[in-house]
Amino acid sequence: MMLEQGFAQIAQALLWPVLVLVGLGFIYALWVAGATLMEGLQRRRGGYRALARHESKPVEEIELQVLHQLEPLRLLGRVSPLLGLIATMVPLGPALQSVAAGQGQQALAVFSGAFAGVVLALAAAAIGLVAYSIKRRWLMAELVAIRSTRGLA
Repeated sequence: MMLEQGFAQIAQALLWPVLVLVGLGFIYALWVAGATLMEGLQRRRGGYRALARHESKPVEEIELQVLHQLEPLRLLGRVSPLLGLIATMVPLGPALQSVAAGQGQQALAVFSGAFAGVVLALAAAAIGLVAYSIKRRWLMAELVAIRSTRGLA
């Protein structure tokens, strides 16, 4: 019994940090969406290359730079849903206790807050995965072009 109470207290202590991370992830996702749109417009006009300043480096270093640029988007797409799940599951215990005690209004308030966290987290993940896919395609095309100019294709 004491172990369960300890776990419940730890889970409750995680709620605010997780909600803050979900909010920051959503803000970052919006920033990434804008940056990707701007990069897309610059690429459409021609001449924009994200790897231009690295072209003199060995191909392995350029590949590492590509991974370095893509990793935050990959993490956003993979970690956000996990944070959303935590943000949903932690308040469900107290909400179910409220329902059992006949306090439906209080449970409803908790449920709506819990689901708002998961919605923001899933939106951040979706934006992150789309931006990741688009930027990966752009960077891989640039890497192939660099390899072909060096005769490494």
